[in-house]
Amino acid sequence: MTTLTLAKAINEGLRTAMEDDPKVLIMGEDVGKLGGVFRVTDGLQKDFGESRVIDTPLAESGIIGTAIGLALRGYRPVCEIQFDGFVFPAADQIITQLAKMPLRSLGKIKLPVVVRIPCGGGIGAVEHHSESPEAYFTHTGGLRVVACSNPVDGYHMIQQAIRCDDPVIFFEPKRRYWDKAEVDRGADPMPFDRAQIVRPGTDVTVLAYGPMLKTCLEAAAAVEEEGRSLEVIDLRSLNPLDTGMIFDSVRRTGRCVVAHEAPIFSGLGAELAARVTEACFYNLEAPVLRVGGFSTPYPPSRLEDDYLPDLDRVLDAVDRTFAF
Repeated sequence: MTTLTLAKAINEGLRTAMEDDPKVLIMGEDVGKLGGVFRVTDGLQKDFGESRVIDTPLAESGIIGTAIGLALRGYRPVCEIQFDGFVFPAADQIITQLAKMPLRSLGKIKLPVVVRIPCGGGIGAVEHHSESPEAYFTHTGGLRVVACSNPVDGYHMIQQAIRCDDPVIFFEPKRRYWDKAEVDRGADPMPFDRAQIVRPGTDVTVLAYGPMLKTCLEAAAAVEEEGRSLEVIDLRSLNPLDTGMIFDSVRRTGRCVVAHEAPIFSGLGAELAARVTEACFYNLEAPVLRVGGFSTPYPPSRLEDDYLPDLDRVLDAVDRTFAF
């Protein structure tokens, strides 16, 4: 067991994947000599060389387009999008090429490309550096979309993503990069597409992922003093969803709250609320409630504490679900 930050755990996972397979490449802006702005790729170019850890031009579309070409030649590229808001210039390549080519070729073409995206707010950054674009990609057929929330998953899931023959969008919660946990490198990882009950409970199912998981765990600890029990589930895989675990939990608790940093309107929580309502209608004691950001552009850093869903907003949703 080793105590690692989330950033270091992903770094170790990348290192292990590169040691195991010489076809694994890392590419992105400042990933080499600098080691990435969050130091997630720190030391990898020094140890594996500039031909495997590649500092690219500032051109996200070019990064993904080049990665597609490399994947067609048998490589397994891992692309870093330096900040979440920078992914949109690459959306054309991701949505119209990366997601489509395997199906277009009836499965004959494999595109094992991982797109790493530091996501979310909470670090006092400037415009375009605090987005939550997951719903754009979960809406895109042909992509696997996953989100780690802790060092254990960071270490194991990045390796699973690299080994996967499907294109994977890999979200990393940037305000949790410095959270620490013990990581067992030799442990068998959970299946890549499964959710995890991180806190069992009996009264309300709380669905979260990425940066909001820690906030929801804090909410569960807070309401325990009031005699309420929250079952907190880390979704981990956003597409596909582990609906079996979600539905089983909601059928036991009868209530459900979904939390994410992204705006509530048309966010992933809307899909989750619809699916839970369809599958668990006769088990629900209250409507599925959503907690999230506002339908505005992400605000300047002085206002982000008012924008980001916090402990109080999760607790308010829990209170409201008992009011029905």
